[in-house]
Amino acid sequence: MEPQPLIEMRQVVKTLGNKLVLDRIDLKIYRGEITAIIGKSGSGKSVLLKHIIGLFEPDSGDILYGGKSRARMSFMEKKALKRKFSYVFQETALFDFFTVFENIALPLKERNTYMESEIKERVSAKLQQLDLYEIENHYPSQLSGGMKKRVALARALVTDPEIVLFDEPTTGLDPIRKNAVHSMIMDYQRRFGFTGVIVTHEIPDIFYISQRIIMIDQGRIMVQGNPDAIQRSTDPLVKNFIDGLESPQDSLTGIATPSVGRKQLSQEMERLQRHRIPFSIVLLTVDNLDDADRIAGHMASQTVFKTFANHINQSIYITDTCIRYDLNKILVILPDTDRQEAQHFCEKLTRSMENNALFEAMEPKRGFCFSVSAGIAEGRADSRLTTLVNEAQKQQNIFYECSI
Repeated sequence: MEPQPLIEMRQVVKTLGNKLVLDRIDLKIYRGEITAIIGKSGSGKSVLLKHIIGLFEPDSGDILYGGKSRARMSFMEKKALKRKFSYVFQETALFDFFTVFENIALPLKERNTYMESEIKERVSAKLQQLDLYEIENHYPSQLSGGMKKRVALARALVTDPEIVLFDEPTTGLDPIRKNAVHSMIMDYQRRFGFTGVIVTHEIPDIFYISQRIIMIDQGRIMVQGNPDAIQRSTDPLVKNFIDGLESPQDSLTGIATPSVGRKQLSQEMERLQRHRIPFSIVLLTVDNLDDADRIAGHMASQTVFKTFANHINQSIYITDTCIRYDLNKILVILPDTDRQEAQHFCEKLTRSMENNALFEAMEPKRGFCFSVSAGIAEGRADSRLTTLVNEAQKQQNIFYECSI
């Protein structure tokens, strides 16, 4: 039985001026998940977000929270509902004349329900939880773009919201900082348990952290579902949109993106079916990037992953394909390779990593154990990429670890 959506839109219509912005929108957002809203510029994403938080009311249709219509809520019920939300603005919207501490404290002061001692206690706790205590007296002008994003997220989380909305949270960031923000959102969502809704154009990066994707085009929902289903969609509009935004190379690591992997798998499947030429995949998972996040910070963990991916990419043959498959996973497709030969590949990779000073550039960001698990699956005539990955994942074992 399908769980009740936390937020549901039914046939929502919104016109601004003479333009129909939302056209009979039906969508569902589930508790405890990260849902990404994607689409072209001007497709209605931000207007949709403003309807979710209650800044806009629909011309027709209904919006439900926990199964109850917002239109039928009393004034006090709407006020209580509003307090369950937090909003992370595209440009962080930090006040330059406030310190980090004062910026984070602002939502608590605006509510006029907390004593100064309570505000100080709650802000100090959030500073500690998010490793911001060393900069609490700094001003936004003294912070990097990535650090400003962390402060903005701390401000959003200080009220312990049930739902956090993100409007293009990685705009203007370089690949390491962009991936660090995505990692941070996923990390904090797990730790604090909020429901996240992200408006973004970052493809395929957003597929790594979201449980549900909603694509909107010209005010209408084109498709919604889990990331794998969206990426496998045969709808020409969906396929063209994703292919148009997804680069062949991952922005952080420089290795191939999942779309390249799916094409390569199709080629290997054809070779297997027509000529009985075997192939195997190796799934490499960095098991403890969470430890790196906690000990050295999200940017350090992304630097670790980038360094690792670069080494893998330099260790394969020109006929092999190295793919970033997830936030902490790398997939290698090995043509003309059976399971035993794939095992030899892993052993060779282990030796090369042991003989290489991979993480010299990490000084002074040290103090955690770097651990990698490997799983192998050999292709079959009826294989699909997700099936092979699941098979490889089930029998993963640690094949390399070191202290950094």
